Amino acid sequence: MGGRLPPRYMPAGMESSVKKVATTDDEGGLAPATARRAAVPAATVRPPRRAATVASRIYRDLRGEIVSLKRKPGDAIAEKQIAETYGVSRTPVREAVLKLADEGLIEIFPQSGTFVARIPLDGLPEAFAIRKALEEATVRYAAARATRSQIAALRANLELQKEMQEAADFPGFHQADEAFHALVAEIAGYPGFWTLIQQTKVQIDRYRLLTLPVLGRVAEVIAEHTAIVDAIAANDPAAAIRALDEHLDDLQISVADIRRDYPRYFTAPGDPV
Repeated sequence: MGGRLPPRYMPAGMESSVKKVATTDDEGGLAPATARRAAVPAATVRPPRRAATVASRIYRDLRGEIVSLKRKPGDAIAEKQIAETYGVSRTPVREAVLKLADEGLIEIFPQSGTFVARIPLDGLPEAFAIRKALEEATVRYAAARATRSQIAALRANLELQKEMQEAADFPGFHQADEAFHALVAEIAGYPGFWTLIQQTKVQIDRYRLLTLPVLGRVAEVIAEHTAIVDAIAANDPAAAIRALDEHLDDLQISVADIRRDYPRYFTAPGDPV
């Protein structure tokens, strides 16, 4: 039989124990079991560490500013100023700076200061080779698997690139270009390839952004992208690889010209620090 036992059925002392544990409702009756459970304090949940969150944000923002050339090679990094901007101590700023230094995007000189790293010429050939190998795989798979809707998405991206060209929006064009290559990897069925490529080509991106204002360069890139899309639409993996190789090789050939125009943005073995 449910409910509270009459006192005569309870062992001695049990009734007083029940009174101590039970809670009452608004009418003085015994509260439901759920209410009794709710009265028990929940386990304390620790909030995420703010310092770690801020450090990640500072890292992400600084990295974006460096790769986009908003912070140019050789620019000083004022950790105190950054800390004041974010309203934090210098500890999370230092954490972000050290991580970017590990990636080769920031240089720290004891007694001299912290600066945006110059683009290392000796690191570009390997980065180009890794990117080329990975992207050859993505265009090959994309050409074998692309559907009509996916090809339409690629052509829509080409239109976006043309809009950025007409507006002379070079950062916007760069983002459209990134989206194009990411879409090819997605169509290939291996989006993780693009993640690996992005980790490898960070120095290439800084160099590449310097090439976009060169007269006729954006038009060349769009033409090269169009050739890649045409090969994918034709389900021709060999042609897609040839078009990609021409696209990436053309970018690599212009390194000497860009270095001549921006000598302070690059460094080579033997250069003075």
